[in-house]
Amino acid sequence: MRILFDVSPLSHPLSGVGNYIRGSLAGLVEAAGGRHEIVAFAPTSPAGKRAIPEALTGIDVELRTVFLPFAHGWRTAWSRVQWPPAERFLGDFDVLHFTDWMYPPQRSGLRSTMVHDLIPLHFPEWTQPRTRSMHGAKYRHMARACDVIFTNSEFTASDVASTLDVAPERLHVAYPGADGFAPQGPRASLGRPYALTVATLEPRKNLSTLVEGYELVDADLVLAVAGGKGWGDQPELDVPGVERLDYLAHEELPGWYRGAAVFVYPSRFEGFGMPIVEAMASGVPCVVSSHPSMDEACGDAAVRVDPDSPEAIAAGIECALAEREQLVARGLEHARRFTWLACGQAMLAAYEAAA
Repeated sequence: MRILFDVSPLSHPLSGVGNYIRGSLAGLVEAAGGRHEIVAFAPTSPAGKRAIPEALTGIDVELRTVFLPFAHGWRTAWSRVQWPPAERFLGDFDVLHFTDWMYPPQRSGLRSTMVHDLIPLHFPEWTQPRTRSMHGAKYRHMARACDVIFTNSEFTASDVASTLDVAPERLHVAYPGADGFAPQGPRASLGRPYALTVATLEPRKNLSTLVEGYELVDADLVLAVAGGKGWGDQPELDVPGVERLDYLAHEELPGWYRGAAVFVYPSRFEGFGMPIVEAMASGVPCVVSSHPSMDEACGDAAVRVDPDSPEAIAAGIECALAEREQLVARGLEHARRFTWLACGQAMLAAYEAAA
């Protein structure tokens, strides 16, 4: 098969979605083992012409980028107008897989996409207007036109089936991987034990409640907050003991996970929760929101807490510190099942079955 794989979002600094796109493409290339032709493509801005090749370093894949001024507007127009077909620029293909930023037209072949969550539909107040508009249009198109729809969890697959009335046979789970995260290696240090959270600063990540919970913890502990500035009301982080780390590049994260005494993830809703598995794979005990959207990422290896209760978060942190050895052992075992190769194998199996 000739598989076209949209990598447009890699023009921005990598966060959860970008890391999934890069990892799943790497897994797909490895799973294909040279038996299929895989082409990464992106209509992108000048910044993307530099950033995308850097993001794909180490992945043996053909890359086709097209420079477009005001690339977002062009991608939106291409998706809405549904002309000209992708074949005009990329040749014939058997599969076209599009990601978060566009849904290009095609004349033939399988149509495939990825859904990370339905937050713009369920909780529009947690998203920006541009995100709601872009994803809302994609969801409607996807539900009508896609042969293969991937999700990153069974929870999200069930949500897509019920919310968008998508037949279950069109849905396939491709879990994210935790490759590159391990207990061995350099460890970051803040000079004293620290609790770590990794999240873009936005309302859904619930960092204000985390800070309130941190202030109740009976332990000599710094709270390290890693993540780029997002949107909406920003959490108050100018608090004694809270250390703002800003955005950390993907290659910096393993050291910060390994150095942490505990990892805390109080998000109100996720499609899966990649940082949870990354932290477990790094040998860190995890305290995680009890929302069911994170059940698959946690397994039985995390301390689960009510994300709206500072007292519960504080108690969870103290419990994780006290039971560190048992939680780390369970977390390492749980995290082993999540690899990008397994993700790529799931995607390739879905394409082959649909074809």
